[in-house]
Amino acid sequence: MNAAIEKEINLMRFTKNFRSATAEEWFIFLPSFSDPASHGAAGKAIIHYNLYGNRDVFINTTVIFDDRRLHKPEYHMLVYALADEIINRLVGYADTLLSVHSGQNSYQAECIENDPSP
Repeated sequence: MNAAIEKEINLMRFTKNFRSATAEEWFIFLPSFSDPASHGAAGKAIIHYNLYGNRDVFINTTVIFDDRRLHKPEYHMLVYALADEIINRLVGYADTLLSVHSGQNSYQAECIENDPSP
């Protein structure tokens, strides 16, 4: 599984589609997975920015995997690793609420930056 995770992460690619002034939609392309209907992107990430003034930004991120093979329990570690890498690349270190939709591997999480300053 570690070799499969490394392969998918290293070869993962994105294309961006603006949804609105406060939201982005990214299509996720993986080497071993694709949308079953279009044979295109294996999934998408929707990043919605809630702006509360000029200092506070709150991010909601939804990742949806369309390839049904990623919905199987044996791919839980891969789905988790992919979602983690998607957050790292697209959201960075900003605090976000994450919702991953991948059949039986669906989950919700909070990604919170730990402030290193005292």
